Amino acid sequence: MSAAHVDPPAAPLTPLAREIAARIERDGPLPVSEFMRLCLAHPEHGYYRTRPAIGAAGDFVTAPEISQTFGELIGLWMAEIWTSIGRPSPVALVELGPGRGTLMADALRAIVKVAPEFRAALHVHLVDINAALRGPQEAALGDASPRWHETIDTLPEGPLLIIANEFFDALPIRQLVRTDEGWRERCIVLSDGKLAFGVGDAVTHHRMVQPGSVIELSPDSEERVRDLAARIARHRGAALIVDYGPFEAGPVDTLQAIRQQKKVDPLADPGLADLTAHVDFQRLAAVAREAGAAAHGPLPQGALLKRLGIAARAATLVRSAGPVRGGAIEAAIARLIEPDQMGTLFKALAIVDRDQPTPPGFDPQPL
Repeated sequence: MSAAHVDPPAAPLTPLAREIAARIERDGPLPVSEFMRLCLAHPEHGYYRTRPAIGAAGDFVTAPEISQTFGELIGLWMAEIWTSIGRPSPVALVELGPGRGTLMADALRAIVKVAPEFRAALHVHLVDINAALRGPQEAALGDASPRWHETIDTLPEGPLLIIANEFFDALPIRQLVRTDEGWRERCIVLSDGKLAFGVGDAVTHHRMVQPGSVIELSPDSEERVRDLAARIARHRGAALIVDYGPFEAGPVDTLQAIRQQKKVDPLADPGLADLTAHVDFQRLAAVAREAGAAAHGPLPQGALLKRLGIAARAATLVRSAGPVRGGAIEAAIARLIEPDQMGTLFKALAIVDRDQPTPPGFDPQPL
């Protein structure tokens, strides 16, 4: 007699999943935007509140962790911007979502060598909700005496130089689904006691697409860009946004979850995986212009880094390294700039005040 098949027990729900399920039972379907907000920023169980996720041992690796040249070139970019706006002192050098502080540390090292007067004028500000990363940030940047903020609302008035690398992709998005009856809000629902995607209330939208199509909106991203652009228009400065997404957003579902550097089900373990979506660069550029600033780009990351001199910087590093380390440096640079790696998927958008010249690397020239 053969043994009967027994399904393995289902994995227990995370504390946040239980809380979300209870909320859906009480209040009805939960919009994707609110689901993302809870998963990433819940005060107790949010992913960015609790997990030091960056680096080879974490859930994902960002450009500053791949090569020091990334942060160095951004630091020099900021130094040129500072000169172009009249070398104000003091000036706030701000990073949104600073990770372990690697990018800012690399930027400051380059600034000290090439633009010491800029280094003397700047004050470092970090906008981050991840308490688990405060220790690494202090270790990397303690000498710079950074000031921490949970939101951009508490940044000082005055000239701002802002770095946002892989920050906007993690802000909540709304997803609208085109059904045969019209547009509906995509939501999280309960199906047999488990979290599942479904649709909620009818919404108004005028884009013409095929039924079944999904479009994504990010009011959170627009609000932040509108605020930063307005500040830049008032006080001068610049924001450099580097993130991933297409040149023009299409009707496609880009929501994804990453855990241990692999894609996982976004609904499987709320609070334990990073949730991201593609950035709509064209919309953010339009919002910046509406707020009174100028916007340049988007430009492929690879093209920007090449224009800023990454090849020359890499050659210098390779010459001072041994053969093995030199090969690793070249491989890291290729990962940043090659089209089949990060060079094309990642884009850069620059926001400056309208009286400022075209920022370095964004001149309209063939890519």
